Amino acid sequence: MIIKILGSGAGGGFPQWNCNGIHSSAVRAGKPGYRPRTQSSLAVSSDGRNWVLLNASPDLRQQIADNPELHPEKTGPLRNSPVKAAVLTNADVDHIVGLINLRERQPFSIYGSDRVLATIKANSIFDVCANDIVPRIALPLDEKIKLTGDGIDLGLTVEAFAVPGKIALFLEKGGEDTNYGSREGDTIGLEITDNKTGRSFFYVPGCAEVDAPLAQKIKGAELIFFDGTLFTDNEMIDQGLMQKTGQRMGHISMSGSDGSLEVFKPLGIKRRIYVHINNSNPALDENSPARKDVEAAGWEVGYDGMEVRL
Repeated sequence: MIIKILGSGAGGGFPQWNCNGIHSSAVRAGKPGYRPRTQSSLAVSSDGRNWVLLNASPDLRQQIADNPELHPEKTGPLRNSPVKAAVLTNADVDHIVGLINLRERQPFSIYGSDRVLATIKANSIFDVCANDIVPRIALPLDEKIKLTGDGIDLGLTVEAFAVPGKIALFLEKGGEDTNYGSREGDTIGLEITDNKTGRSFFYVPGCAEVDAPLAQKIKGAELIFFDGTLFTDNEMIDQGLMQKTGQRMGHISMSGSDGSLEVFKPLGIKRRIYVHINNSNPALDENSPARKDVEAAGWEVGYDGMEVRL
């Protein structure tokens, strides 16, 4: 099984188009220790020919161009694609907007929770992915589903499970005092299994906390790609970028007594890779104390183009 990080950044990418913060400015200036990142998405394949997207980033067209594995087969039909399915973990803009790049009557399958698929259905722009050749398939929670696309068995099984989170920002109605806590299906995690080898990994790019059910689910895993949005809960406020904490946005921080660096310690997960990293996160600076803390704890900071094989 081949896993590629197409985009390792959070919403807006890195640098963010309108951001002049310390880290976006540094990467834009080419400062050593910083590398650009597109928005959050992975791709996985059991055979190296047929691929499944895990989330569809707004930067998907660029990501396909940057990864030859996702190019049309040279000896194939005039219109063809190795992208056979997309599995969505929530309805955030940085995870669904890329679907419109997959128009032009190309067959593939869209998988997501009932609530995420309802959001897509309510926005007619997504009908550019023609309903007659692009099925939308609901993922029941805690059930193993074999992935198919364009009439092909993709050799992979997905199991979706609820994780603590919140509804997408653009779906919020009300003021800052409103409780935007997650309902089942707003945010899901995925376990992807290679049907031939039985080996699997977890993908949880958005998560508000590692509660007991989630900890039990991922304990002892071989590999996880996990929410690395912020290093500290208040960092966007402290940097003058936004008056919201990570918790308000539905994201756990890396540091702190209830941060991912600490709560993962007893879980015995062999390999841990951060993805969905916000432009405010000091761990983006490869020479920073924050990056040293991350690496000392045995974590890796994912980057665009990173490939992992199981």
